[in-house]
Amino acid sequence: MKPKGVEHRGLFITATDTDAGKTEVTAAIARLWRREARPFAVCKPVATGARADSAGGLADDTRRLAKAAGDDDTQAITPFVFAEPAAPPVAAKAAGRTLHLDDLVGAVERRRLPGTALLVEGVGGLLCPLTDRHTVADLAGRLNLPLAIVARRSLGTINHTLLTIEAARNRRLEVVGLVITETTRPGSLAEQTCIDELRRRVDVPILAVVPHRPGGYEEEIQAISQVDWWSLAR
Repeated sequence: MKPKGVEHRGLFITATDTDAGKTEVTAAIARLWRREARPFAVCKPVATGARADSAGGLADDTRRLAKAAGDDDTQAITPFVFAEPAAPPVAAKAAGRTLHLDDLVGAVERRRLPGTALLVEGVGGLLCPLTDRHTVADLAGRLNLPLAIVARRSLGTINHTLLTIEAARNRRLEVVGLVITETTRPGSLAEQTCIDELRRRVDVPILAVVPHRPGGYEEEIQAISQVDWWSLAR
């Protein structure tokens, strides 16, 4: 039961780069909250690189989030969908459209019902262009949601992670922690040592390390299940 006076805002899942594992992490949190019977709604307001279907386009990320959350309203989960695999403003222009931050904020807020938390997945990295003038960070700021940053375990992880944390703090965005994903099996010295180096250099918690799994993740991610995400969403 939620303590009196505590408002669950939700979480915004961002990353250090594209293909870092945001969707896997967001879907795992959704599955956990669903199992715990938490009141929440999931949203990825814009997706690019979507395949054509009878509904006009469905991003694979949206399909996975819908399945994890038990919510078949894919149009509400991702209302802005574009075929071109490019940054959202570029993909939108290729489709003859223009994205506006107010529209994206409104689409997310319409997912919020009284007493529910929002679980929002961004696109690309934190400073990925979102409209002609705004980035993903601007959306997170307007939504006033704390950030969980997903970082791929690879050469360059330390630099990308430190830059993302610094960018978030420069914009006064709250960072609740990091999730490190192994999108490939760690092999090099840099990959093997980057987590220890991060622990020495960051002052936010490393919430989970998601081990590499050939074929990807469609079911429970044990490392994610060990985190109290519901408390972090307050």
